[in-house]
Amino acid sequence: MNRRFILVITALLCATPFTLSAQKESKKTRQATANIVASNPSPYLIYTSEGELTSFQNIVDAALKADVVLFGELHDNPMIHWLQLLLTESLDVEGKELVLGAEMFETDDQLPLNEYLNGVINLSKLEGNTRVWPNFKTDYLPLVDYAKNNQCRFIATNVPRRYASFVYYHGLDTLESLSDDAKKLLPPLPILYDGTVGCYVEMLEMSGGHGGENLPKSQALKDACMAHNISLNLPENGVFIHYNGAFHSQNKDGIAWYLRQTKPELKVLTIDATEQEDMSIFDEERLGVADFIIATPTNLTKTH
Repeated sequence: MNRRFILVITALLCATPFTLSAQKESKKTRQATANIVASNPSPYLIYTSEGELTSFQNIVDAALKADVVLFGELHDNPMIHWLQLLLTESLDVEGKELVLGAEMFETDDQLPLNEYLNGVINLSKLEGNTRVWPNFKTDYLPLVDYAKNNQCRFIATNVPRRYASFVYYHGLDTLESLSDDAKKLLPPLPILYDGTVGCYVEMLEMSGGHGGENLPKSQALKDACMAHNISLNLPENGVFIHYNGAFHSQNKDGIAWYLRQTKPELKVLTIDATEQEDMSIFDEERLGVADFIIATPTNLTKTH
């Protein structure tokens, strides 16, 4: 028998126990790792639109290719606000303009907001001259300060709430009766409204009919106003990241629907936030609700 052949066979026979042993050890290691992951609480998991687990970096990569990122949040969820800040920082890349915008500031807040960004007024003056939310300092000030410290524009996109209330009581058509000064704070009139859009149908169903058609119409005014102000302030080369309640952009309705009416060519990326008792099991009802879905624990400490 050929000596080389004998040596090869011998080597293979000798190696086999070690290979099997290594495979067993690898399986044990993987199982140990899985056990550690299972026994350590996780603050969030990220899923794709199809319900597959994915990474934060994949959100960043997709967002850098978009024109607009609609980051739908749960207003009192600290983990979502932290991820908003991380994504904002990741989108601020050399050679591209980053513009920030938020539902939490209304169009008549823009002047004092600009003055704060430009160092004309301090934080207390900003708070005194705008209608900041109760969790402003913990959840939204870090975003505003990021814009301030990095010379980014921050756009107050939402309609003044008094006009949303006006629509709730009197309907969309009555906005035409407002003064010219008031109309400067609104999207162009008349406001396009389609009551068959999913989010408005859902809102009417959830309300049990209370408020009638004017309830979803007041929501539509907010969506139209936010979409209009995003459109007005799009960077020529870069990304507009917008922070809004998740309902305003779920299923690419709401703000996204209004963006499509005027700028159908825009690449709009949507992110949704949800809370689950067991984050490891994807809620199939959320399939397709956004390009990315971030799940956080239901018992996560709230900010207000």
